Amino acid sequence: MRIEIRNVADSDLTAILALNEAAVPHVNSIPLETLQRFAIQAAYFRVAWWEDKLAGVLIGLTPEMTYASLNFRWFRERYPNFVYIDRIIVAPAARRHRVARWLYQDIESFATPIAPLLTCEVNLRPRNTPSLEFHRRFGFREVGTQETEGGAKTVSLLVKELKAS
Repeated sequence: MRIEIRNVADSDLTAILALNEAAVPHVNSIPLETLQRFAIQAAYFRVAWWEDKLAGVLIGLTPEMTYASLNFRWFRERYPNFVYIDRIIVAPAARRHRVARWLYQDIESFATPIAPLLTCEVNLRPRNTPSLEFHRRFGFREVGTQETEGGAKTVSLLVKELKAS
């Protein structure tokens, strides 16, 4: 299986939006305008393509970005430097083909020279067990929890310490 990981292109955004909306509630719904802003401002916005189809996407932000996300702000209030994984989405047909692992290895390579931590959150309610298990295996640990969306969701706030080589 050959996967190509590359920087996002404007021509990818419509497919990313469809993939994102199909993944709700494990990720939040976002408008195309937010994806366009991420394409310009995000420190890391890469896509994985497999068999000429969008297989996955990962967006990473650094603390200086202006972003209203409650979870992003939680990390910014507690840590001076990190790369925040705003969202990772893997297409259903590409699951169990290591797409998430390759994207996480790629963002870790990107983040290690610029920040001591990778951060993210995973839903506890509604529970996203596959994602919780993936993050545990990849070396993330819980540093807090919080309710979001007016109490409709509870998230586990996770960090992974990076070791510069």
